[in-house]
Amino acid sequence: QVQVVQSGGGSVQTGGSLRLSCAVSGHIFGVNDITWYRQTPGNERELVARVSSGGYTEYGDFVKGRFTISTIDDENTAYLQMNYLKPEDTAVYYCKGDVVTTNYDEIRYWGQGTQVTVSS
Repeated sequence: QVQVVQSGGGSVQTGGSLRLSCAVSGHIFGVNDITWYRQTPGNERELVARVSSGGYTEYGDFVKGRFTISTIDDENTAYLQMNYLKPEDTAVYYCKGDVVTTNYDEIRYWGQGTQVTVSS
């Protein structure tokens, strides 16, 4: 059974920092991409950051250098370091792992979501 477990998040004041983690585990061959999304009520999920197994990274336009995604490949874990947080960063953050199974199929698994609240 594959699990995607998120940790971190919480509440912080404007300008503060938080770090989220996303750990993919289970009987798998590997993980291709790990992607962070966020969602606010009434809106669609939007891309925050993505990291590929090869280390390629991509960020949402709103990040503007404030966030950094990194990985520990041997542990299939990704971290999202968020600095200079703003109230508009308040959202539920979701992690998605593009998992390669032992049959070499790619299946998307989602984490449970974690609330990030930035107060002014």
